[in-house]
Amino acid sequence: MKISYSWLKKIIDLPEDPDYIGKLLTRSGLEVESVEEIEPVRGGLEGMVVGYVVTCEKHPDADKLSKTTVDIGSDIIVPIVCGAPNVAAGQKVIVATVGATLYPAEGEPFKIKKAKIRGEASEGMICAEDEIGLGKSHAGIMVLDTNLPAGTPAAKYFNLEKDFVFEIGLTPNRADAASHWGVARDLRALLNRDLHLPSVEAFKAPENEFPIAVTVENSEACPRFGGVVIDGVTVGESPEWLQKALISIGLSPINNIVDVTNYVMHELGQPLHAFDAAAIAGNQVIVKNAAEGAKFVTLDGQERTLQATNLTISNATEPMAIAGVFGGSKSGVKDSTTRIFLESAYFSPVSVRKTSQVLGIKTDASFRFERGVNPDGNIYALKRAALLILEVAGGKIASSVTDIYPQAIQPFDFEVKYKNIDRLIGKSIDRHFIHRILQNLDIKITQESNYGHEGFEESFRVSVPPYRVDVQREADIIEEILRIYGFENVEISEHLSTDFLASFPQPDKERLQTDVARLLAANGFNEILTNSLTKATYTDLTESFKSELNVPILNRLSEDLGVMRQTLLFSGLEALAYNINRRQKDLKVFEFGKVYSRKPEGGEGQKAYQEELHLALLVTGDKHPESWQAKAEKTDFFVLAGAVQQILARLGINAEQQAVQNDIFSYGLAFMLNNRAVATVGLVNPKLAKAAEVKQTVFFADIAWDYLLKKYSAKHKFQDVAKFPEVRRDLSLVLDKQVSFDQIKKLALRTEKKILQQVNVFDVYEGDNIGAGKKSYSVSFTLQDEAQTLTDAVIDKTMTRLMEVFEKELGAVIRK
Repeated sequence: MKISYSWLKKIIDLPEDPDYIGKLLTRSGLEVESVEEIEPVRGGLEGMVVGYVVTCEKHPDADKLSKTTVDIGSDIIVPIVCGAPNVAAGQKVIVATVGATLYPAEGEPFKIKKAKIRGEASEGMICAEDEIGLGKSHAGIMVLDTNLPAGTPAAKYFNLEKDFVFEIGLTPNRADAASHWGVARDLRALLNRDLHLPSVEAFKAPENEFPIAVTVENSEACPRFGGVVIDGVTVGESPEWLQKALISIGLSPINNIVDVTNYVMHELGQPLHAFDAAAIAGNQVIVKNAAEGAKFVTLDGQERTLQATNLTISNATEPMAIAGVFGGSKSGVKDSTTRIFLESAYFSPVSVRKTSQVLGIKTDASFRFERGVNPDGNIYALKRAALLILEVAGGKIASSVTDIYPQAIQPFDFEVKYKNIDRLIGKSIDRHFIHRILQNLDIKITQESNYGHEGFEESFRVSVPPYRVDVQREADIIEEILRIYGFENVEISEHLSTDFLASFPQPDKERLQTDVARLLAANGFNEILTNSLTKATYTDLTESFKSELNVPILNRLSEDLGVMRQTLLFSGLEALAYNINRRQKDLKVFEFGKVYSRKPEGGEGQKAYQEELHLALLVTGDKHPESWQAKAEKTDFFVLAGAVQQILARLGINAEQQAVQNDIFSYGLAFMLNNRAVATVGLVNPKLAKAAEVKQTVFFADIAWDYLLKKYSAKHKFQDVAKFPEVRRDLSLVLDKQVSFDQIKKLALRTEKKILQQVNVFDVYEGDNIGAGKKSYSVSFTLQDEAQTLTDAVIDKTMTRLMEVFEKELGAVIRK
């Protein structure tokens, strides 16, 4: 949300600089994300001054040029060659001095330099209005009617004032602050200053010259509806002040009628809509639900299909607007419009929110209505807008004000106890200061008669206006007091205490994720971020992911974005394909992302679905670029498996390994913890890679990140450096092909638990020399005793026991 500093200053006195105001607003809960300086004219007319033409004569070598001398102040007179037909001696003009940059209305900026034009020196430029961005006229130079001396900055002559725009990250609960008036109200409480509300006393409603009958059929969706007819308007461009105000907050001026409605919406927070009265068939305005399936063309020219739950503003024959969301093309203000019906209503937030979501339309009006506007402010906003329209478009009020409000929306009324204020804030605040804060926020103290008297020190009652939908209980009032009083003004006690001591602190998930991301980046991986929406057809390619477990999107934008992803594999493959198609074929990428699915056992509502955070790694192409030092070498399974082992080691996870057999991988490995696969690594089935248009070999790792964090232990284990040397012994084992190294390792560690520290395979051989169906493992065993130096006898005894168990349980033949 954009808020103009100059606009705010019309509502509240602000001698403070914009940066201070931004910090003040952020402190109170309206987070100012940026403060942007806005120049009314590009460049701010820097380097341009009022000049006085001392002499003017025809250029000796050019009929259409004039040779002038111009006083630019400080007794400096410069020669300037000018091509304007209306230049003459004795004029006050705008001069762009040497070094100034001009920003013309059309074309690129250019810098003024000393030059010679047809042999005559020229040290500046006498400007037309389009050349400095002040207008579009190029009929001649600007001739000023002023007594300002030569050398006066042009910005001072044109009274150009810089503006600053606050970009506020408005939270959904602060609907009351979705306007300049709402932000000024917080500043009133923070600075204890008066606000200047624009007067509407000049509004006079005559007899109904052009009466329009208004009927509200659905008062639940439209509790209050106001309107008035204005006749004799002339639709055209808005005046400069109005256009500048809208442009400063990022809006494009349309015409004077529409611009006023937008101006008042951003000023007061009340959306309005102007209808062409000629389009109101039967002179009837009916607020009712749409007919199911009715077609309606909105102002943007798109045809919408309405539902019976959508509230509309209709005439006697058809809808004219989707209430609180968007106007219609037929009834909008046109250049030929001379009479308008101006509407200002309060629509139910629930009704507008549902309609906006169903139709997929988000507008400035729906943004405010679905959060809750002020039901007591729409008539004031109506009169304010009507008076502005008379000012900028002419005309007259041609009807009485329609105000249909059958059941007033009541304020929130409840008791607030001082002991609870003191307890939750952590200090006692002066009671009169508390009351001042609340009253400046338009929260009434209903026990005024008791103010300062008996009972005042215990509690008081408040009446909170209905537009403060976020303040409905005692704790909310205390929050309002604290955010205005200032969190930084609550001192920290010298004696801090806690209600409990956490024996098992939770790990910092974000920090761990950052640590692992840095680990991967240090190993040459790049992070990617892919879409959570994907194709439903991907799950048809493999039985490992069930199509019936897909989470479909109800309002899908396309079939390619039809379901939530069950895995990070396919979106990762699409990212690889995008890069490979751009000749980036050697890739190592990772992504932290959520995966989604229906629960196999079913359920209702949110319980029927599950989402988990996973970490995906993908590698493809060469391990490293080809160079004179080394030939290109294709990446392999062990590059990715090694990265996964590093991650598990960083998290202190000791997982067992077992082979994976499924239709996702051609071959793979699973890292198991408590009989659950915490990570799987393997070569992606070429059929799946081809479906994502990847034609080269891809290795993929999927890590169940959420589960890993549950098993992570922040306790660091330390041990002394070994005092006694380690010993290595090697064995060559001939085994059946189906025996894996993992079986050898587990059996060895189970057989010798005390001095066997590490088991590793350093060679595997298959061939005719060892027989069909056999393979040979060359395995190293690292032995170490922490208490003493190992003797040959102990080493030989240990190795003999290992060989015996390998022969007995695995049918191994020990090669001598």
